[in-house]
Amino acid sequence: MKRNDLLNDILPRDFQETIELAQMLWKRHPIPVQLFLVMCFNLIIAPAVYAAADENLTKKAAWGLSLLGLVIIALAIYLFVVIFQPERF
Repeated sequence: MKRNDLLNDILPRDFQETIELAQMLWKRHPIPVQLFLVMCFNLIIAPAVYAAADENLTKKAAWGLSLLGLVIIALAIYLFVVIFQPERF
């Protein structure tokens, strides 16, 4: 079997199949998908942090600071939900 045929069998054909595949992956493996989305979002935030900082800040440090900011925001949202909806937990 050619490689192109194999890729055509694996890859979704249209947008609806892509959505279904994403939902299936989210249900089977939620934590890796969430980590992937956080890293993708961090690709947007890290350059903004790097641009707003001094020249002393390295790109690796900007990446770390933006990831730390995302973790702090996620914890704040989680604690907000826990405080206002304690019966769910």
